Amino acid sequence: MAAAVVGATVAIAAPAQATVEPQARDLSRAKAPVQAAPAATSARTAPALAGAWAAGTRAYLVITTPGDTTAVRNAVASNGGTVFASYDAIGVVVAHSTSASFAATMRGVSGVQQVGATRTSDVPADAYNPALPANPSQSATTLTESNRWDMTQIKADQAWAVTTGSAAVKVGVLDTGVDDQHQDIAPNFNAADSVSCAYGKADTRAGAWRDVGSHGTHVAGTIAAAKNGKGVICVAPGVKISSVRIAEPTSSLFFAENTVCGFMWAGDHGFKVTNNSYYTDPWQFNCPDNIDQAAIIEGVRRAQAYAESKGSLQVAAAGNSNYDLANKTTDSESPNDSTPTTRTITNACIDIPTELPGVVTVSAQANGGAKASYSNFGNGVIDVTAPGGDGATGVYSTLPGGKYGSMSGTSMASPHVTGVAALIASANPTYTPADIRGALGTQATDKACPSDSRCTGTATKNGFFGEGQVDALKAVSGTTQPPTGRYFENLTDVAVVDNATVESPIAVSGVTGNAPATLKVGVDIKHTYRGDLVLSLVAPDGTVYLLEDFANSDSADDVVKTYTVNASSEVANGTWKLRVQDVASQDTGRIDAWNLTF
Repeated sequence: MAAAVVGATVAIAAPAQATVEPQARDLSRAKAPVQAAPAATSARTAPALAGAWAAGTRAYLVITTPGDTTAVRNAVASNGGTVFASYDAIGVVVAHSTSASFAATMRGVSGVQQVGATRTSDVPADAYNPALPANPSQSATTLTESNRWDMTQIKADQAWAVTTGSAAVKVGVLDTGVDDQHQDIAPNFNAADSVSCAYGKADTRAGAWRDVGSHGTHVAGTIAAAKNGKGVICVAPGVKISSVRIAEPTSSLFFAENTVCGFMWAGDHGFKVTNNSYYTDPWQFNCPDNIDQAAIIEGVRRAQAYAESKGSLQVAAAGNSNYDLANKTTDSESPNDSTPTTRTITNACIDIPTELPGVVTVSAQANGGAKASYSNFGNGVIDVTAPGGDGATGVYSTLPGGKYGSMSGTSMASPHVTGVAALIASANPTYTPADIRGALGTQATDKACPSDSRCTGTATKNGFFGEGQVDALKAVSGTTQPPTGRYFENLTDVAVVDNATVESPIAVSGVTGNAPATLKVGVDIKHTYRGDLVLSLVAPDGTVYLLEDFANSDSADDVVKTYTVNASSEVANGTWKLRVQDVASQDTGRIDAWNLTF
């Protein structure tokens, strides 16, 4: 995976700063120089070995039905592989094998739905006896907190006067690791819920979560550096932060099994929000028509959905290639763990986790609010925007060893949004991930497109800024209330094709009696000409309620609105469907998400 840091400066004990050369490449979200990782002892133990390492060992995701994976795990062992980790709740097994025919053989096993190689290089021997990252010596600082440009731009400095966030809110940093000893991070660090997920298996030894670079520590400081009068102050200095290291040492790559482990950990350990400033290596974009990449998409998608089902919202950086994610054509950077080649791609190929359903995708702004020159964009892909720095002005935050420095990238924008999401969760403890996601957009400050033909959309939602710049003050001021009834949501994309009718289901259970007379139907449809569309709600008994038949002349993009339906004659429990008819040619789209509030 390539470097996302556009520029960097470092400060230790005094305001004087020394310039550090920027990383060579910036197509990923997050890469930083790798620190040495000597072995060390700990009271907690390393993961149990899956078997003896051998040259040529490759890693695979084996996908099956969620539940008991015993039969598939036995099949792995019977067909030349070993089970390195397994996640029964989502039906994902991480397998290792030196056999070139392993994947093809496993695809023929009963109960196996998909199998995909997660890398084009060998699994390192370190996976079988992982060394602990270095614990850097700490430098004290004489720097004092100040209201930096990025914090004032999103009104974080005003939000602190209301609240700094709740210690009951846990935030996970899925990254290169975090220096938990840093003077500005230690007061808010949650070691009990920190871990290494490098190689795809949880390593709970003390210190396994530490930084194998510097990127994760910088991200952590933007989210939750303490309000202690020294160094820096972050967006949400009252919340707790945990490190989930998913980057591997030496390569500093984030493979699919690592991401799966990270999301499962987030769901099982009560993280309200996670920050994801990376893409899942080795593919910048994963394409569903590639048998290996399809399994990667499905495995990570299931893990993300699991985390969300447990109450965790994922926030992700959009990337630093100045690339239109809504109009993909080529990928020349993949695979980045061996020899990249140029390939033709389409919008069916996705950046993960950034483009997975339910993930909040963040673009980067320069000082003053313009789109950062490097930031990826895309109408219908970008959700919100935040400061990421550009040129000589970067985002100033923590670095390992008690140091501080500036970096620029969407990696730096995403943690600002994560911090605001943590403030929303602090002010509204009952909010679901969908509530927080909705509040981020509703509270954001609208930003219209500049005079740039690449930016399409409206003043309230467009390809450069999504729904606008996040607002920390609104996050703690209680200006947006979530739905008060039982809430159900479907985040699975459904393609809307020309002259066809499609449906997306939601299974409702646990609601007593009939639906209300004010049933709320929230719709998020991406479409390039909504005049083609007719929207209906289908009740469990088949009754059809027309939501809207758009005028044929309505040439606007997308449908993002909430309808109120008198469904009081319908039994609430059962399968409800959103029906979308496309009655014309040329323009297509997708059901991105929809929800019901009873």
